[in-house]
Amino acid sequence: MEVPDELETRRLAVFLAVSFGVAWAVGAYIYATGGLGQSTSLLPGVSVPRVLVLLVVGYMWAPALGNVVARLVTDEGRENHLLRLHLRERWRVWLAAWVGPVVLTLLGVGLYFATFPGRFSFAPIRELLGPQSPLSPATFVLVQVVQATLLAPVINAVATFGEEFGWRGYLLPKLLPLGRREAVLVSGVVWGVWHWPVIYMGYNYGVGYPGAPWTGMLAMVVFAVGVGAFLSWATLRSGSVWPAVVGHGSVNGIGAIGTFLVVGSPSPLLGPGATGVLVALPWLVVTVWLLADADRLAPVEPSG
Repeated sequence: MEVPDELETRRLAVFLAVSFGVAWAVGAYIYATGGLGQSTSLLPGVSVPRVLVLLVVGYMWAPALGNVVARLVTDEGRENHLLRLHLRERWRVWLAAWVGPVVLTLLGVGLYFATFPGRFSFAPIRELLGPQSPLSPATFVLVQVVQATLLAPVINAVATFGEEFGWRGYLLPKLLPLGRREAVLVSGVVWGVWHWPVIYMGYNYGVGYPGAPWTGMLAMVVFAVGVGAFLSWATLRSGSVWPAVVGHGSVNGIGAIGTFLVVGSPSPLLGPGATGVLVALPWLVVTVWLLADADRLAPVEPSG
């Protein structure tokens, strides 16, 4: 991975303008046409809600578009695109990126329910499955964990590539002249702030929690810094954006597991969803560990 000698401010400005401009314009359109709860179908007879298509295609792919536009406008070309897999030589990074999000999220969910044991119950799953279901609640949870580990990283990659090709594939390398730690932290904060329009409308945290939506917007930055540090490490140590793509897909696949097991109406700021601050604590511990030694974030350029 090539590291610029100094900040390329023009390229960064173009990238951020497109990434935020397109995504926030989509967010504004969603807000003006009924918000995230709208159920209007994309086309007559099609069951896919229009808002889902707008989020996946318009919002989540805005950073990838920013990458492409910045390269075209500034004559950067295809250099340092980070699209090679490097799977054989960096397989350990791939494995960590694939499985690590499941482990860290489950640790966070466990921490949440250890802190609030009265919130834990299999009752919501029993109600969801119904009395005739052959699955036990424990088996249901196991199935969710297995599919989140094996299938979700691949299925979700279609959407998460749009973000990762931008944030880890373009923004992170461009920020490296600031220093490795600084680049990881700044890119994480930028990623979190980029979510603010949809957080404002209730994405991830819903509505009605203390300080909504502003506290949720801040909590999202905390979550993004933690997860972003891990995904940045995966990108820097593999020389490829793809481990971050599957890692992000894994996060999205396992992120709701705690919500199947909670009773009552807890504040989503703490959990049990993945973006709750308590559930994010294992990610933050890993972030501190990564930042403690900048050599852990040293970019590599695999051979071939």
